[in-house]
Amino acid sequence: MYRNLTIRQKQIVWAWAFLAIPVLFYSIIRFYPTGNAILISFQNWNLLGSRTWAGLDNYEKLWNDAVFWKVFQNTFLYLLLGTPISLVLSFIIAYHLDKLRFMHGFLRMLYFLPFMTSAVAMAWVWRWFYQDVPIGLFNNILAGFGIPQISFLNSTTNALPAVLAPAVWAGLGFQVIIFMAGIRSIPTSYYEAAKIDGVGWFTVLTQITLPLLRPTIVFIVVFSSIGFLRIFDHVFNMTTNNPGGPLNATKPLVLMIYDTAFNGFDMGYAAAQTVVLFTILLIVSLIQLRLLRST
Repeated sequence: MYRNLTIRQKQIVWAWAFLAIPVLFYSIIRFYPTGNAILISFQNWNLLGSRTWAGLDNYEKLWNDAVFWKVFQNTFLYLLLGTPISLVLSFIIAYHLDKLRFMHGFLRMLYFLPFMTSAVAMAWVWRWFYQDVPIGLFNNILAGFGIPQISFLNSTTNALPAVLAPAVWAGLGFQVIIFMAGIRSIPTSYYEAAKIDGVGWFTVLTQITLPLLRPTIVFIVVFSSIGFLRIFDHVFNMTTNNPGGPLNATKPLVLMIYDTAFNGFDMGYAAAQTVVLFTILLIVSLIQLRLLRST
């Protein structure tokens, strides 16, 4: 039968043969868990007993849960603060690092190193930085200048920015590398023409570099947005005595899902929270596709 097929038909058969493995992989690893999580969100289940149908009870509980709305607010604070800060810092570093020739490779490696380091290890190191005198590095420095020590992780005001700082720092290297790749992909003829016309550096930056970096900026914004929406490791390890504390001031949605599922054993309620997170991530991804399509 295979011998009777045309070349075009044989190509189609081989294409589907090669696609079968990734399609099967995504069906089992991605689509089935997603569909099962949506189903569990309409049920009550404690991991041990049988599932019982709950309808929209979990979503109603979610709507009336003050802790959920606090966590929802925290999650978007991570997003709205972390994304622009990391974007601006990484662009400034990449823009100036690209012009540097002395020790360029070494400096680029230093910036990228935190991205390759374990998030758990980094979180514990930064947790040590934030401790009170005489342990914490930052408070010891402040004490050396006669400045009162700051309660970084035990303050409802300071805790979230304190946790966000190492998260931004950890992802900075990756974004710097992506920005540098985008800058180097811009044809040098544009800059040569601008130099001949006597155009200033600020005009070159705003009229040539930034517009041509739009696809790169869109990618970094979406990539970092998804990362901040899913932040977990830094929060869990830096507030391990009171995960998400103090008073849920640092708790993101992923940590609430973990706590509900594996400490509260309320899988239905955790699944409902997961569906909310999935919806948010889906919206962000659709925005990415829309922006990329228009570039």
